[in-house]
Amino acid sequence: MKDNISPIWHPMTQHKIFKEQIYVDSAKGAHLYRKDGSKILDGISSWWVITHGHCHPKIVEAVQQQAGKLEQVIFAGFTHGPAEHLTAKIMEITPDNLRHAFYSDSGSTAIEIALKMAIGTHHHSGQKRSKIIALEDGYHGDTFGAMAAGARGVFSDIYKDHLFEVEFIPRPCAASCAQQCSLESCARDASIAALQDIIDRDGNNIAAFIFEPIVQGAAGMQAYDAATLKTLHDMVRGCGGLTIADEVMTGFGRLGTRFACEQAQIESDLVCLSKGLTGGFLPMGLTLTTRDIYMAFYDEDRSKTFFHSTSFTGNPLACAAALTNLQLWDEEPVFENIARIEAQQKQAANAFASEELITSVRQHGTIIAMDVHDEAVGYLSTLGPWLYNYFLERDILLRPIGNCIYILPPYCITNAELEQIYDTIRRALRDLRDGRQQSAA
Repeated sequence: MKDNISPIWHPMTQHKIFKEQIYVDSAKGAHLYRKDGSKILDGISSWWVITHGHCHPKIVEAVQQQAGKLEQVIFAGFTHGPAEHLTAKIMEITPDNLRHAFYSDSGSTAIEIALKMAIGTHHHSGQKRSKIIALEDGYHGDTFGAMAAGARGVFSDIYKDHLFEVEFIPRPCAASCAQQCSLESCARDASIAALQDIIDRDGNNIAAFIFEPIVQGAAGMQAYDAATLKTLHDMVRGCGGLTIADEVMTGFGRLGTRFACEQAQIESDLVCLSKGLTGGFLPMGLTLTTRDIYMAFYDEDRSKTFFHSTSFTGNPLACAAALTNLQLWDEEPVFENIARIEAQQKQAANAFASEELITSVRQHGTIIAMDVHDEAVGYLSTLGPWLYNYFLERDILLRPIGNCIYILPPYCITNAELEQIYDTIRRALRDLRDGRQQSAA
């Protein structure tokens, strides 16, 4: 007897509630197209990955050409033009301290690699440091090492007994604490004090500090002070620990600058990239690191080899897509589009702040996020599914994080398309308010 359950198990999806999946036949620019030709405006860059727009013709052409020449080769002991050219380009646009690139296939694997490199570097240097420090409410991926470095909560709760120990410090406040902080107990001081406490009692055992610079995505696009991040970063460096910047979401212009670390004026020992690395065209992860970390594994003793691999490391097709993506930043007005979107999002944030049901609005770079009043907050808020369906019924893809609505658009989106999204959010808030009033009557 057949049932209506799909054989495909979709990510982050409760199939008991979301019984049908939207069939996307094609995509172009800021839109996804159904089989019948109707379109959906992609307001979240298809999970934060699309930068220039779907199916950018130059990336399409580059991948097509590469597919006819070399589609895959083992990357252990072999190399190829797309990887060599991509690495050279990456080194041009990243800080000078980053001298080596290790490719993988996702943001989560890039994080795993960084954590293993950090611990391995200390081990091979004879220090054997093991303590990992992270910010509360962080998210770094869903493989076990990445989960361990992220917040303990609904994503990882049933696996908590299998995760390695991590010491979490409070996320700094969003305000610049050079000014008077509105919080009774300043989160900046709490973050610094918590880290100082760890350093005082166990500083010689700190292997690494991992963080999402400036904005924590899965936490609801929560922003924090760049100056405080620099202080925390320098404190860890001062006691001999390494720093890991998770730029998987924040990289490639999302916060206004090419990389978020630029705003904190820091150069981390390890930087993890993915998502926008290929313009969202193909999966790829990248862990950038310093010469010192590389040299910790550089030895005639084969047991000091960095033992990590994925089958598709350095895949030529992904490298071709990534290289062309980076070239587009030189050839097209990408930063101008980012500035345009940032200005419009800033205006929208000011307008949404006065909405009755909105409890908090935050905007940083091209991202705007707002919390809708609900008795149950967080990822499991029942508002999430209601809002998601409301937007889809009006041909807009927004995927609220619980009661948090956010817009993280591709850079090709027009001002009119952004206004379309804003208007739909306002209608959702109005209908939600009216529905609640009717229920209370």
